[in-house]
Amino acid sequence: MKKPIERIKYVAFAEPSLKKAFEELEKGKHEEKQLAEFIERAIDDLKKNPLCGIKIPSKQWPKEYIKKYKIDNLRKYDLPNGWRLIYTLRGNQLEIISIIIEWITHKNYERKFKYKRS
Repeated sequence: MKKPIERIKYVAFAEPSLKKAFEELEKGKHEEKQLAEFIERAIDDLKKNPLCGIKIPSKQWPKEYIKKYKIDNLRKYDLPNGWRLIYTLRGNQLEIISIIIEWITHKNYERKFKYKRS
C-alpha cells in the first residue's frame, strides 16, 4: 500500500503590513518582544500541525475577513497573556499554508467575534 504524500507546511502573513508589524514587535519594548516570541512559537507549531488551532464557527466570522480574505475556514491559536492569533488555511494535495490574519487581545477577540458576556 502506498504511503500518502506528506504535505509541505508553510506559514505566511495575510499582508506585507502584518509581516512588518511582526518584525516591529521583535524590535520593541519587553512586552512587544514577548508577544513576538509567542507568535514565533505559534508559527513553529503551525508549521508542524496547521490544525493545532481551534476552529471558529462560520457564523462568528467577521464580515471584513470574509470580504477581504475570501476565507472558507477560520481558526484561532491561543497565545499566552490572553492574546489570540487568527489564521486561515489554504492548500492542495502538495502543500498547506497557514495564513496569519491578525493577533488581537482576548477582549478585542470577544468583541470582534461577538461573544456575549453573561
